[in-house]
Amino acid sequence: MKAAGMVRAVVGIVALVVLGVLLWFATRPPPLVVQGEVSANRVDISPRVAGRILKLNADVGDNVEKGTVIAELESPQLTAALHLAEAAVGVSEADLTRVNSTRPETIDAANAELAAASADVTLYQEESARQARLITTGASTQAQVDQTARNLEAAIRKQESAAANARLATAGSSKEEKALAAAQVEQARASLNQRQVDVSELVIHAPISGQVTTRVAELGENFSAGSPLFSIIDLQNPWFTFNLREDLLKGLKVGDGFDVTVPALAGSPIPVKVTMINAQGQYATWRATRATGDFDLRTFEVRAVPVNPVEGLRPGMSVIASWPPAGR
Repeated sequence: MKAAGMVRAVVGIVALVVLGVLLWFATRPPPLVVQGEVSANRVDISPRVAGRILKLNADVGDNVEKGTVIAELESPQLTAALHLAEAAVGVSEADLTRVNSTRPETIDAANAELAAASADVTLYQEESARQARLITTGASTQAQVDQTARNLEAAIRKQESAAANARLATAGSSKEEKALAAAQVEQARASLNQRQVDVSELVIHAPISGQVTTRVAELGENFSAGSPLFSIIDLQNPWFTFNLREDLLKGLKVGDGFDVTVPALAGSPIPVKVTMINAQGQYATWRATRATGDFDLRTFEVRAVPVNPVEGLRPGMSVIASWPPAGR
């Protein structure tokens, strides 16, 4: 009898334990599931200069490599401006050559004038000496002597002027004129470089490797600077983004890892690593402090990247994660 009572007691205790476990599982709140989205870098490509579409080398769905020429534009205005800038460089360089050199004929003429002036000085010097001798003998007058002295002085001044002109012809333009001409050459070359850059911008290159998702451009259409032509997304570096209330973070920090699943891929859990936690500008849930004794809760964006490459991820796909993640 005692043994039977003990068995019944043990069975009762076991039944109570099982009932308690069942009640615990029945009353336990279900795990929270948060939904996010797959995102990727998107680049909208637009020309820096205005032009008409001449060639299109990419279409929606094409995979392009960074640096690939995806479109070419034409602009007669820019081409004409380039030719004008090239001509301006030629003019400025010719002017620089001119101010840095003097024609040989000009130098020869200046030297000839100097030689003639020197000959006049020699002539009047001899005449002055002769008049000085004649006046001592009374064969000349003082007026003639004075006139000869004035002629000699004028000849000397003319010689000095001719010498200065010869030096000027040999030296060419002044330092200031040469500096101005050199500066004008640099200015013209800078303008030409700007025009060359503008013309080079008529060829549109892919700034990143990725897939073309949008093509606005059509052959023959005119586009102004800044108007979008293509959109390219980077499928090689996707990330996952979640919007979570701050009370769900509970110590989550950059560098932490957890697992997610992507329904579109129907695969195994994908390990990810948190790369950013950033407060959003709006409130996910507003609860008055006086009514609940709690605080307003803000929304945070949590961004994570796959630890390993995942084939087939595309922007816009849903991503699911149990929250809080296992191990936290």
